[in-house]
Amino acid sequence: MSMSKPRIGLLGTGPWAARAHAPALAAHPGLEFRGVWGRRPEAAAALAAAHDITAHSGEAGLDALFAECDAVAFALPPDVQAPLAARAAAAGCHLLMDKPVATTVAGAREVADAAASAGVASVVFCTLRFAAGTAGWVGEQAARGGWFSAHAYWLGALYGRGAGSPYADSPWRREKGGLWDVGPHALSALIPVLGDVTGVTAVRTEPDLTHLVLRHVSGAASSVALSLSAPKAGAGTGLELRGEHGTAVLPENWGHPVESFGAALDALLEAARTGQPHDCDVRFGLRLTEILAEAEAQI
Repeated sequence: MSMSKPRIGLLGTGPWAARAHAPALAAHPGLEFRGVWGRRPEAAAALAAAHDITAHSGEAGLDALFAECDAVAFALPPDVQAPLAARAAAAGCHLLMDKPVATTVAGAREVADAAASAGVASVVFCTLRFAAGTAGWVGEQAARGGWFSAHAYWLGALYGRGAGSPYADSPWRREKGGLWDVGPHALSALIPVLGDVTGVTAVRTEPDLTHLVLRHVSGAASSVALSLSAPKAGAGTGLELRGEHGTAVLPENWGHPVESFGAALDALLEAARTGQPHDCDVRFGLRLTEILAEAEAQI
């Protein structure tokens, strides 16, 4: 990747792409935002016009975008994202992927293997690991150690009564639920603090409430509650650690998503420049998929 002004493209044109990805790519001083690809040509054209870049669609558009870019960012459903990311890696593009990488282990492994084979850098945008309000907190708790247990809850009201979120129109979220949409957030914070997961027990109740009990390599245990269908008044996010130092609670203010995505872009540039994998690379994304797939199999 040329460090003078690396060229980057965006795959995806939905609400998250318009709200976070495209503004962050356009604002980053160290990148040249070259183009956007979308499955709907009209949506790609609208997003491209908003940022004065080139719109692409179809198979030929994919090849054209990969050819003119050093890196690509993804704002697509996970099982659409995965095969296209493997294809981008084979074309020599560094990867900034959304979470989860895929909802099948085979799909996530295909991307990880393609990135390794091509020698490209990768970062998975696990928000907590890049947001100004939370990234430092996760690192501090990992350095302190001595944690005995943790409890996390990610209870969204996306499909709760009267929610009206633009993300509610996402078919993959409705199909896969909170386990796959917000589960990666919880795991991305728990694993660096407590260590890799060595055992999973999962239980689900309708319409979409999943409870996980996790055993970690450190000997600690954690529990996680996940949903996208909580009542609006009962929705919320939290993570509490307990151990020999007392308790620690995840900060509530995560910061603006454009700034968080900008930090992920910085991480990708650094990994590409140094050749040193980032902690949240596609191999970490594969591990998250493995854990979530094991939980899903139990339910």
